[in-house]
Amino acid sequence: MSGDALSGGGVAEDGRGFGVFHLDTDGVLRAQGLKELDWLEHGFGTRQSPAWPEGPVIRVRQVHSSRVVAADQVRDAEEADALIGLDPAHPLSVRTADCLPILIADEGRRAVAAVHAGWRGTVAGIAAKTVAAMVRHYGSRPEELRAAIGPGIGLCCFEVGREVSGEFRGLFPERTDLEDRARIDLAEANRRLLVKAGLSAEKIWISGLCTRCDGERFHSWRRDREASGRMTAAIGRRVRN
Repeated sequence: MSGDALSGGGVAEDGRGFGVFHLDTDGVLRAQGLKELDWLEHGFGTRQSPAWPEGPVIRVRQVHSSRVVAADQVRDAEEADALIGLDPAHPLSVRTADCLPILIADEGRRAVAAVHAGWRGTVAGIAAKTVAAMVRHYGSRPEELRAAIGPGIGLCCFEVGREVSGEFRGLFPERTDLEDRARIDLAEANRRLLVKAGLSAEKIWISGLCTRCDGERFHSWRRDREASGRMTAAIGRRVRN
């Protein structure tokens, strides 16, 4: 389906553009780098796609942890914040409203992952732990993985106190302002984790879209608190008609 092109803001440290996401006619954001895999279905839901994805999905009870679980081992009310699967029967999904949804696909093995990365999961390294789990369970090679980091609260809006900012010193060693109140770039933090885990920087795409800023398109817990809804990001095998 065709849609409006949405480019992320800014340029990463290596000079690479953040890449392009597309808002399809069904109201779902899709990353060009994942759309190139003809066997893959993926997307980041918005306020305009409350019924997406259609059909059953595999999900867990998200608890802001760094726990990764394989889709074929999920039990009722399983607590985790990342799912991995090898050609799973149903799409893997996470729900967000400011935290980052990260979708990962293995070009060769056709393994996939869906990650919920809030600040706690980020500093605990959930993105890197997900990659390690894919290597361990499915024989994935990090250099063959592609990752898309969807909409979440941006650097423009994610200001935290020193008890939180200090947790990011290891991810941003160049910063000297993390002893006090500071703004944190969650997407960049997770990009660094994925690169450290072995992914090529050219195979990581960041939407650069802030959920708190764009109330028309996205839900945001920081903006709307208890009135906020949730958006579903999902990834799995494309079903042929």
